Amino acid sequence: MDYPELYSGVLLKRYKRFLADIRLDDGREVVAHCPNTGSMRAVNVPGSRVWLSSSEDPKRKLKWTWELIELEQPGGGMALASVHTGRANRIVEEALRGAQVPDALADYSRLKREAKVEGARLDFRLDDDRLGSCFVEVKQVTLREQDGHGYFPDAVSERGRKHLEALAALAAQGHRAVLLFLVAHEAIPDVAPAAHLDPAYAETLLRVAGQGVEIMAFGIRVECSEDRQPRAIVLGQALPVRLT
Repeated sequence: MDYPELYSGVLLKRYKRFLADIRLDDGREVVAHCPNTGSMRAVNVPGSRVWLSSSEDPKRKLKWTWELIELEQPGGGMALASVHTGRANRIVEEALRGAQVPDALADYSRLKREAKVEGARLDFRLDDDRLGSCFVEVKQVTLREQDGHGYFPDAVSERGRKHLEALAALAAQGHRAVLLFLVAHEAIPDVAPAAHLDPAYAETLLRVAGQGVEIMAFGIRVECSEDRQPRAIVLGQALPVRLT
């Protein structure tokens, strides 16, 4: 997924869930839309460098949208994380359409966004005359705890648990059902259910994994120019999922 032109600055604060104050490199202070409904635990770090996209749409209340944050890592070095949850589906869709996703997900001939099923609406439905149907729900992961591992969710997620139940019901009907964690943080090496934040979600995830729901995770790769300006973000390598 190619980014539009991005503008860098420093995060001052995030507030009211959907707003963030940013000081751009040219000194202007702007209010940006924060397209993330989660707690943003571990990626809401005032003082960090961030990147914004800009829109000239007169119908929009806010011109700026918060896209990325650069985070200093405990062991040294910096890592980029995408805070825009709306980008996750686009990254996965481009990979699916480009036959870049392993585990046979790229073998389906048809793709439909927002598949309505009983009790939920899932992100993708894949179909093929030979393979049948496959339902995919994408969850973006940005929570990297102090132990160095990645976790989902970053807050209690009743909606996420309903998605798991819907996937389990589809698996019981003979369909392929997949939960795909898109790890949108360069420094996260693997993913586990966040039992310390949402024990009900973790319990449900472990149960549905034993009922035929496939759990997989992929990282991201942010492509930057020589001056570290982000230009594109694409699906990265497969990552381990820790269910024990």
